[in-house]
This record gives sequence, C-alpha cells and structure tokens, in this order.
Amino acid sequence: MKKIGDFDKKYLMPIGSSEHQEQCAFFEWLELACPEIYKVTFAIPNGGKRDIGTATKLKKEGVKAGVPDIFIARGFDDGYDFQGGMFIEMKSKTGKVSELQKDMITLLRRNCFAVYVCYGWEQARDAVMTNYWKTCFDVSSLTK
Repeated sequence: MKKIGDFDKKYLMPIGSSEHQEQCAFFEWLELACPEIYKVTFAIPNGGKRDIGTATKLKKEGVKAGVPDIFIARGFDDGYDFQGGMFIEMKSKTGKVSELQKDMITLLRRNCFAVYVCYGWEQARDAVMTNYWKTCFDVSSLTK
C-alpha cells in the first residue's frame, strides 16, 4: 500500500520538470490522497499544437483558449463565498501565465469559481488540501 509521505518523496520534481510531468504527479497524488475528489476532477485538454482542421473543429465544439487545465466539479465554502468548483492552471515551476489565461481566470472568478495558478504539483496539492481537506481525510477521528 502506498503512503502519502512516500509519494511526496517520490515526486520531488526538479526545476526542469514539464507541465505534463507536474500534472501527472498531481493526478496520481489526488487519486491516492483524496479519492472522492479524484472522481470529480478532470483535465481540460485545450492546449497543444494542432493542425488547422482540428483546431477549427475543436473551436466549433466550444474549445476556448485560456481555459485552465484542471477542473474539480465540487463546490465549497471558502469562508467568504460559496465557490462553484475549482479550476487549476498547472504550470511548470518556471512557467508563465499568458494574457488569455489571465483574462479567463478573472472571468471565472467573477462567476463564483475558485481558480489557482499552481507552479508544480505541490502547489496544486496545497490548493486542494486548503479547500477539500475534510473530504480527503476522515476528521471525525481527530476529535476523539
């Protein structure tokens, strides 16, 4: 059986890790640590290079530039407002947020979604733990 601490040691990512590697590590951690949240979390494959025909087809289907990489389809109360769910824009540790991404993040936040820009899987883990920790762990045992 895997232990979460063992996982953290396994995924000490070097500075040169790609966004893909960071996102894969995040999903592997999420499945292990928070299986209920993992079930309602999915990647949004809207990036990457495509030929013009595929790009046109996807645009007609509703793909939009700037949409974050990951969505958690579970709302939560952040102590100020109810958030309809959480988007995560995953970046490598040296990645940059584009202007289109900044605009989309602002729009999503105005529409009651939490949005985190995470530089590495550890920041994504921390965002999940900040908002969904009660779902990830049985806290009833802590009060006994």
